[in-house]
Amino acid sequence: QVQLVESGGGLVQAGGSLRLSCTASGRTFSSSPMAWFRQDPGKERRFVAAIMWGPGNTAYVDSVKGRFTISRDNAKNTVYLQMNSLKPEDTAVYHCAARGPLAGLAYDESEYAYWGQGTQVTVSS
Repeated sequence: QVQLVESGGGLVQAGGSLRLSCTASGRTFSSSPMAWFRQDPGKERRFVAAIMWGPGNTAYVDSVKGRFTISRDNAKNTVYLQMNSLKPEDTAVYHCAARGPLAGLAYDESEYAYWGQGTQVTVSS
């Protein structure tokens, strides 16, 4: 059974930092793009960042460029999201997601087959 489990969320003041982790089990995702999405209550998940299996190929939504960094450790089957200079508008439930092997980067949640349950990030002003 494939599972993606996020951790690292919490409550932080504006300007602070958090590092989210997502560890996969049940299969390897070393050749799959992985991504982070975020979701407000009652709304659809929105793309935040994605990373291909090789180094240097990443994508970000404009609102987090220069503040967030996505990375991965294929040996640990884990993807990370380093979030700096957090703002109250970053408050959301953050989900990690993965596509199938050898797929390309994607920005739409419908392109991702595997999802974690999410971790809450709350940024206070």
